Amino acid sequence: MIKIENLKIGRHSPPFIIAEMSGNHNRSLERALEIVDAAAASGVHALKLQTYTADTMTLDINEGDFYIEDPNSLWQGRALYELYQEAHTPWEWHKPIFDRCRELGIIGFSTPFDETAVDFLETLDVPCYKIASFENIHLPLIRKVAATGKPIILSTGMASIAELDEAVTTAREAGCKELMLLKCTSSYPSTPENTNIMTIPHLRELFSCEVGLSDHTMGVGVSIAAVALGATVIEKHFTLCRADGGVDSAFSLEPAEINALVVETERAWQALGKVCYGPTESEKKSLVFRRSIYVAEDIKAGEPFTAKNLRIIRPGNGLPPKYLDMLLGKKADRDYHKGTPVTWAFL
Repeated sequence: MIKIENLKIGRHSPPFIIAEMSGNHNRSLERALEIVDAAAASGVHALKLQTYTADTMTLDINEGDFYIEDPNSLWQGRALYELYQEAHTPWEWHKPIFDRCRELGIIGFSTPFDETAVDFLETLDVPCYKIASFENIHLPLIRKVAATGKPIILSTGMASIAELDEAVTTAREAGCKELMLLKCTSSYPSTPENTNIMTIPHLRELFSCEVGLSDHTMGVGVSIAAVALGATVIEKHFTLCRADGGVDSAFSLEPAEINALVVETERAWQALGKVCYGPTESEKKSLVFRRSIYVAEDIKAGEPFTAKNLRIIRPGNGLPPKYLDMLLGKKADRDYHKGTPVTWAFL
């Protein structure tokens, strides 16, 4: 179990739901604050930003390695520097956004992408940190974040077991006591077929920590299934309206959808329960609606029990159906009236 502010995260608590704003503010602080409002109203537990600038991410070059030419990419035909300029959340917006989160009772935190971002976020006293999938091999950054002593949520996208072991070991040796790993597929959007959430219990077994899902698929089905496999944290990109556009809008949930995520993942968690056979307390009152053996016609003393005068019917106050064969052919020791439940006294 991990605690962030007043929230407990673990298998004995409802899933911790994070709304990822990313670049969906569309370069408007007013919209960013509206996203916070909508996230809180939708029932999420936390809202996450990304803390970087174009200059801390890449070089201002518009060709070669710095230009996206993949025809399958949402960002095909754009330079990395230009993309990060558009998508980044201005650092001066962080405080008003986090202040709004506190006012509305949700946790505000961020993903730093370099060491200067960590220093900045420390001035805002964020309660925890996220390490993005693309940074999970950035051991100096992980070391810097871990040294704060705050909980770390680390996405596992693209990482081999050896790389994850390096990241986890680095974090723990540098002071991280509370670590969460998020299974992640770093394609945008992802498809259910390449999400491989069976990895979730394996991650928990390997690294003995809380495990969740950073989900880039559309809809909420994959996240609900992840909770059934033990996920205690779910992260989803969030926007006010996909039709408004934005760098991440195509794979972001809208308010009604993220509310459904909150509700349905909690239902999935509630349904896990424990290994259980036999009637539960709530089922005991339903036992009467099982079938049992009843007298179906008046029977005189000395008459044999037959398939006509004894029947397997509802309700369940008589002997179980499996005993009918033991009764057939035996003679009644007294009169029995139609509607009498058969008991051991009949034998």
